[in-house]
Formats: sequence, structure tokens, C-alpha cells
Amino acid sequence: MLATHHLPSYAVILIVLLNLALAQYEYLGYPPGYPDAAEEQYTAPQLTPDTPRIQLRLAGDKRKHNEGRVEVFYSGEWGTVCDDDFTIHAAQVVCRELGYVEAVSWSPSSKYGKGEGRIWFDNLHCTGKEATLALCPSNGIGVSDCKHSEDVGVVCSDKRIPGFKFVNTLLDIQVEDVRIRPILSSYRKRIPVTEGYVEVKDGGKWKQICNTEWSQFNSRVICGMFGFPMEKKYNVRIYKMFARRRTPSYWDFAINCTGNEAHLSSCKLGQPTSLKSNATCAGGFPVVVSCVPGKAFSPSPMAGFRKAFRQEQPLVRLRGGAIVGEGRVEVLKNGEWGTICDDNWSLLSANVVCRELGFGTAQEALSGGRLGQGMGPVHMNEVRCSGFEKSITECSFNKETLGCSHEEDAAVRCNVPAMGFQERLRLSGGRNPYEGRVEVLVERNGSLVWGTVCSESWGTMEAMVVCRQLGLGFASNAFQETWYWPGEVSADAVVMSGVRCSGTEMSLSHCLHHGDHLSCPKGGGRNAAGVSCSETAPDLVLNPQVVEQTTYMEDRPMFMLQCAYEENCLSSTSSQVPANTYRRLLRFSSQIHNNGQSDFRPKASRNSWVWHECHRHYHSMEVFTLYDLFSLNGTKVAEGHKASFCLEDSECDEGIEKRYECANFGDQGITVGCWDTYRHDIDCQWVDITDVKPGDYIFQIVINPNYEVPESDYTNNIVKCRCRYDGHRVWMYSCHNGKTSHREQFQGTSN
Repeated sequence: MLATHHLPSYAVILIVLLNLALAQYEYLGYPPGYPDAAEEQYTAPQLTPDTPRIQLRLAGDKRKHNEGRVEVFYSGEWGTVCDDDFTIHAAQVVCRELGYVEAVSWSPSSKYGKGEGRIWFDNLHCTGKEATLALCPSNGIGVSDCKHSEDVGVVCSDKRIPGFKFVNTLLDIQVEDVRIRPILSSYRKRIPVTEGYVEVKDGGKWKQICNTEWSQFNSRVICGMFGFPMEKKYNVRIYKMFARRRTPSYWDFAINCTGNEAHLSSCKLGQPTSLKSNATCAGGFPVVVSCVPGKAFSPSPMAGFRKAFRQEQPLVRLRGGAIVGEGRVEVLKNGEWGTICDDNWSLLSANVVCRELGFGTAQEALSGGRLGQGMGPVHMNEVRCSGFEKSITECSFNKETLGCSHEEDAAVRCNVPAMGFQERLRLSGGRNPYEGRVEVLVERNGSLVWGTVCSESWGTMEAMVVCRQLGLGFASNAFQETWYWPGEVSADAVVMSGVRCSGTEMSLSHCLHHGDHLSCPKGGGRNAAGVSCSETAPDLVLNPQVVEQTTYMEDRPMFMLQCAYEENCLSSTSSQVPANTYRRLLRFSSQIHNNGQSDFRPKASRNSWVWHECHRHYHSMEVFTLYDLFSLNGTKVAEGHKASFCLEDSECDEGIEKRYECANFGDQGITVGCWDTYRHDIDCQWVDITDVKPGDYIFQIVINPNYEVPESDYTNNIVKCRCRYDGHRVWMYSCHNGKTSHREQFQGTSN
């Protein structure tokens, strides 16, 4: 603490302001690549002889490997801990005893399922400083009046205590780190690393594992941890020869996995390793795994890595995630995409989804619509998997989903291979690690140099790829000037130009660009591309049923369409007809939901909104939606557009308050869990079909078509309907959320 009572008053004020300025960014943390604070090193606790010897583990219906029901091994029997008087201090003792840095939270009332056996601890009163749970005051070991419905669970931090030394053979595996170290020269430069020694870091040293008790199930778990869906055989003879030339340093234990674990820490320890006098394992050599990467991460001789992520299995997909390998789980049933209810959603089920899509095991099984809410039906409920199914559709589940809503949509975060993409990109000059000038690492004249990206045509899709590549979530803004972010002077030169991304790429280098033929008249430096990133984003979804149910046709005289004519809401032929003629309008309502994780706000600030005198309102977005009518072969026959007359919360889900209202020049936007309804009877909520001949057509609506505002998922911004017009009446049917490319839809309808 500073002795502020000896400082002048102005100095005290400066210190307070400095602390406040720094504190505003504390919640962001630091992304990979920033130096961490100095970490404490593990020191094994010194327990007195009379301290009861216990062992802990996390069990039950877990969603992550570092959480679960607290179980205690004492007197030859596993038991549980009662939640009476349990606090975060007791959770801290549990997590540190298991080798984690700290506790994040704890849960009462058997959240992770009811345990079995004795309840070893009740009424624990820990300070958080105890070296073992056995040292916390309690009723006494085995003295409890609780039932297993009161079993307590904890969530520990992902970070492990550096140097944590595992000493007990009955615990689940707890080591500092695990890696696959490539041994053969053909694998050393390959990205990702798919084959090599399995090594564990224990006591600060990397050690190999003796393969005498190693099984295919163990290899399956290791490959899953590193982002690979399956394992394969390798050339044993070569590795035996290599092991003879170098003396390995073996870990003290064997490993025993069942094959459906999400992480090595959930496996059991086998017997202590039997080493010969020359420190080699009896009859064996170091464990080797060879993993099979998913297609998105597999190099091909012709094209290298795939330019953009493509799902492998068309029956399952992920939506709403910020990075590859995470998202809301959606399944295809009877031609319609739907979600999974999170009742009983667990790591086992999440593992099946992740492997099915070409990733590894699941880092986390998310519930409660954490990665946004879906639309349409809920196809599956109470999913239960063994972990070995090829598809989530093979798991047992309850078809009855009446009790489920999209607030309970299940999601996953999967392990993906380490591709090294983050090391070739950085943000420089920003006020916090989540913003800055984009700088890329490229090879020039045989050496690696940092440089900037030309900002011409730089937009939301390119910014999305940058934020994904750095693991910083979604883009919140794309900048074409960065003079306010002074980056590294040595990196001012433009090294990448003409960048055009689809938004699904894993790396900026996968986007289209000029390559070595740079062209950037604006130059780099202050005119270089920049981004700001956010952990959350909105997600607009149009309700297709409302479009289908509200469509009708109206003949309206030109003299009543003067304002709409001024805003270009009529077809081009309207300028050539007298005021007493009629225009035929295809009218409908649009109900636009925000199912994302943050509010949808216009890109333009309020002071730059455009006032339209005729309609007497402000446009916060000149083009908010596009309306198009296509023939069945894909030819556009009519079009319309809608400016954001007024983005506001028309209605909200129960328990959510409206935040945006356009009256009195109020803030415009759509709150998470709310929707904005553009009624069929307002100006420009139509397509002018005066010149359209009778026939069958495809009607299409696209929200946020120019990607002005970043969203977590653009694939659901479109609605398509079949439309039949007989010259007197119009029918809209088979409306559904679809892809943004109408050509794909037409190809599908023509087959």
C-alpha cells in the first residue's frame, strides 16, 4: 500500500485515476501470447503423522474434466461430501489438493448426480488455507446425517499448479501437462503434430510412459485431447530402433483409460512402472500415438489445408460459436434443423458430437443456451451416450420435448488441433489486447517479418477471421484507419493486400489475397487495417412462419406512394407512369429476433443517422433487409429493400425488459431475447410485383445483408419461401431459414 497520507492531494488523485483506468480492462484478461504474471511453484504439503490420509477425485455427470462431485477415498472406500456449511473456502482446499490453482465455484444438492457409499465429511468449516480437506474442522470423518441428494460438487480453474507432483496411486491422473512430441524427422515440421511420444510433465520434467500396459483406449483419449477424432497404427519397428539409441526418462506409472474419457485426468492410474536396472521399461519402449486429423485440419498434396472450415457430417452442425469447434448443437431431422435440450447433457454426449464433426474430445458441454438460442423444433431431449457412438443420432434420447425451450439449447466446445495460427498474427497499439492494428508474420527474402494489412475492402468478414484466429471471440468493429493505434514502426509496411474472406476461414492467410503481388495505394501505417474483438455477438433470426402467415397482395395508387418512391422502394418502371395508376405490392410482416448473446446495435452512431423528411424518422441503417423474388432458375424478377426505419424492441421474452424505443429520438437496437416487428402495413414492407408475370417463384428475405453489424451466425439471416402468383392472388408456403446463397437453394429445388 502507498502511504498516501504523506503525498500531496493532486498526487493522490492521479494515483486513484490511474488505478481506475487500469481496472476498466481487468475483466478482459490477456489472450495467448501475452506474458502471464509470475506463478507460484508447488510445494508438497508436510502432514503430521496423525493427519488422516485421504484421496480426492471429481466424479459424476461432468461437463468439464475439472469439475464434478467431490469424492473422498478413506479407509479403503470411496464416499462423498455433504453440502451442509460447505463454502468456496472448502472448494479451494479441494481444488488445490487436486493440483488446480483455485476453485471457481461450488454446487449443492447433488448437481453432478448422487454418489454412493459413505458420506465422509459433513459441516466442513475450512479457511481455504488447509493443505488437505482432512484438516478442515468437521463433524468427524464418517459422522453425517446427510443423504446423497446433498452431495456437493466443485468447479476448479483450468490452470494447474506449476510443478504439482502426483504421489498417490488411487487418484485420477493429475500431472502438470501432456504433449505429443514428434520423434521422426518426417513429423517434426508437420502441423498439426499427429504422431510421436506421449510425454507427461511431472515435477517440472518431461517423461515418457512405458508402453507395456498401454492400450488402444489410452491412445483414443490422448488423440481426442489434442483435437483428433481417432487414432491409427504406426510403424513399431522404427520407434523400437530409436528407443535403443537414446535412453528414455520414464514416468512412474502406467495409465488405464476406458476410451470414452474427455481428458487424461479422468483416466485411472495403472500399476507403478517396472524399470530395469538400466532405466528401461521391462519388455517395452516409450508410448507412441498416431492420430488421424479431421478433414478441416488435414493437409492435401494439391491445396494444402482447406481454405475454410467444412462440417464433415451433414446430420449435425455447430452454430453460434466464436471459434472453430464450438457452437450450439443442431441436428437434421425430416429435412429440418433443430436443437438438443440440455437435460442430462454431459461430456460423454458432447464427445460424440465433437468426434463426429472431425474434432477431438469435448472441453466442455454447455447448457442453458450459452452459445445462443436456436430456432425451429427441439429434436432431442435427455440424450445419453456411451461415448463410442459414431453419431449423436445413435445415442438414446427422449423424443418428448414438451418441457424444453430454446433457453435450454445444448452446446459444445471441442478440442481442436494446435495449428499455430495465433503465432502468425497479432494486434498492435490497442488500448487492450482485444483491439489494435492487424499485423501478420510473413516470409520475405528468406526471413520472417511483421507487416500490416491493406485496409482497402477491409470489412466485418475479414475482422471476424482475425478475431477467430487469435481466439478473441467475434469481431465488434473493422477499421480502415488505425492512426490512433501506433503499432510497431518496423511493421508499418504492407505485406498483405486484397484480402477477401468468406468469414469461415481459420486463418487470414486462408482468405483470398494478392499474394506476393501487393497493391495498396493507401499504404500501411496509419491507413492499415484494424479490428476490435468481443467475446459475444448478437444473432438476428427472422421468423419464417410470420412471413408465411401475413402475406397478401395490395393494389395501391401511385399518389399514395410518394414517400416510398423517394426512398426507392418501388420498381424502376414506377418513374414512367402517371400518378393515377396503381402499383401491385406483395406485402408481409417481418419478425426479427435477437437470439445472440449481446444486443444488436446499428453500426452508425446516433449523430450520423439520416433524417428522412417524408416519413419523418431517422434511418440508422440505410439497408437493413433485402427482399427479392426469383424465378425457379435463379433469375431475379423483382426486388425491394428496407432501411432501418426504427430498430426497437417490439416484444420480449418473459422476464426481459425492453431497452430500445425509437420515440423521441431514442436509442435504436434489439435486446437479446427480444424481437422487432415490421408490420405488413408500413411503407416499404413489400416487393413491387407490378411487372411480374403469373407463375411459381422463390421469395427471399436477407437481414443485415451487407454485414454492417457483426453477428455470431449469418447463415440464419435469410428466409426463403415458395411463392405462387396467379395474377389475382398470391400464396406463400414452405418458408424456412436457409443459406445466404440462393443458387444453392435453386440447385436443390431443381433436382
